[in-house]
Amino acid sequence: MPSNTEITPAQLSRLVGLPTCPVLLDVRIPEDFDADPRQIPAALRRDPFTVAAWGAEFIGQSVIVSCQRGLKLSQGVAAWLRHLGVPAETLEGGFEAWRDGGHLLVTTQAVPPADSQGRTLWVTRARPKIDRIACPWLIRRFIDREAVFLFVDASEVTAVADRFGATPFDIEGTFWSHRGDRCTFDTMLEEFGLVAPALDRLATIVRGADTAALDLAPQAAGLLAASLGFSRMYRDDLEQVAASLPLYDAFYRWCRDAVGETHTWPADARGRVGLGSDR
Repeated sequence: MPSNTEITPAQLSRLVGLPTCPVLLDVRIPEDFDADPRQIPAALRRDPFTVAAWGAEFIGQSVIVSCQRGLKLSQGVAAWLRHLGVPAETLEGGFEAWRDGGHLLVTTQAVPPADSQGRTLWVTRARPKIDRIACPWLIRRFIDREAVFLFVDASEVTAVADRFGATPFDIEGTFWSHRGDRCTFDTMLEEFGLVAPALDRLATIVRGADTAALDLAPQAAGLLAASLGFSRMYRDDLEQVAASLPLYDAFYRWCRDAVGETHTWPADARGRVGLGSDR
């Protein structure tokens, strides 16, 4: 049983991918990281021995710390953070317990280099509809919480990528783009090594909406309609992305937790409602 300052891998797995997930810090030493450079989704790498210097940047946020086995390094870092006023827990069993439990891991070799502020920088065509919203959602929730997205004229994407050190996506002829009948969202799942039934289910919905293959999933038509509506509600692309991310949060939660739940009218006289808990 975990202590009151620990969280189990099973509990954390219910939080990963949600907008309310705490900040995840990976404090493995370089030797351990190099032996298996995969990471818990959206985790930040930090040097455990300099926590006194960087810990204050997490004031006002909740944090979960993971080292290789959940022992001295993560517990020491979490204790330092709590000293600084940061609510911090450790992952019981650390990275090894998370990995051995079969939970989601990100292939970090596929993640583009970060900028001087530790953020990945991406660029794509202006006026996003589906794939260019779904991909930022995936990146923000599972890869890099602070990722920056630039939306520019289609003719300028390559030049902007070159001049500003950004990674182009959902552009024909680039690495992060459609492959055959699969869309860029599918490509990102594959390259980042994100394999989970909920994400696979969501990918089918996104693909159906993005490639006019609405027969792939009944929900694809709804995603398409909502996406087109959002594109007409917002002139500013970044405002549209911000407003649309909760839509993908909702689809993800349905894909993960609610595919077996139905809704009928009149209501069940017994008042049964499908409820879930994240922890």
